[in-house]
Amino acid sequence: MKSLFIDAPSPTARFITSVVLSFFLISVDHQHRHFAALRSGLTALVYPIQYAVSLPVRAVDSVAENLSTRSRLVNENQGLRSENLLLRSRSQKFAALESENARLRALLDSSGELGEEVVVADILAIETRSAMRQIVINKGSRQHVYVGQPIADAHGIVGQVFDVSTFSSSVILITDSRHSIPVRINRNGLRAIATGGENEDELILSYIPNNADIRVGDLVVSSGLDHRFPAGYPVGEVEHVDTTPSESFARISVKPSAHIGRAREVLLVWPRRLMNQLPPLPSP
Repeated sequence: MKSLFIDAPSPTARFITSVVLSFFLISVDHQHRHFAALRSGLTALVYPIQYAVSLPVRAVDSVAENLSTRSRLVNENQGLRSENLLLRSRSQKFAALESENARLRALLDSSGELGEEVVVADILAIETRSAMRQIVINKGSRQHVYVGQPIADAHGIVGQVFDVSTFSSSVILITDSRHSIPVRINRNGLRAIATGGENEDELILSYIPNNADIRVGDLVVSSGLDHRFPAGYPVGEVEHVDTTPSESFARISVKPSAHIGRAREVLLVWPRRLMNQLPPLPSP
């Protein structure tokens, strides 16, 4: 009896047949381009499938790129913020140093105007709100500081030393109500006594007649009559002139020229008449 089933070609035979057929088709297509249209059509049919398959990969790549870009921008922004903060800090430091240099130059320039021997001292402490208005400076008996020594800054007279220790001294301010200094009006030479007022930034001119020629804005300078403060150095500027017919004297308030409460350095002043009595002064 004849078998109902035909044996299928072996796998080896199928493989060899496929390889031979493939080479044949490639050769024919290479020489005659008969399958170009067919290949183009198949490519067009397969493209939507390829595109759909690539979408998830492209989406993942896009998200990863966005995350990477965002992370890079965040890091870059943080770096720029830090750099900006550092530059601003340096700029402020340079501005502070420039301001300090300008202040010290003004202080030293004013020492030449005094025409006296001076030494720069740092202010260690200041008290302007209590009944006793004073400052403490970092110079004492080792620097030949003496009680009654005048103290000035780049703008005017500050006060005078009232207590001296080895390395520091206490200075009573001209705005202290217990302090007085002989002065004159720079415009006309009118003399008066300037005493500390009730306010921490005020001087009062005493014993000025109501009809005296004093105007708001007049410059008040030291007269030097007490042989303690250098003559002609700014004390303040007339701020108010109040006259009362029933009173013999006017009430005249003066705003101090010195930057009392704001200065960081002051000048210790040695009048020339004392220079021959003292050892060599320390360098400014």
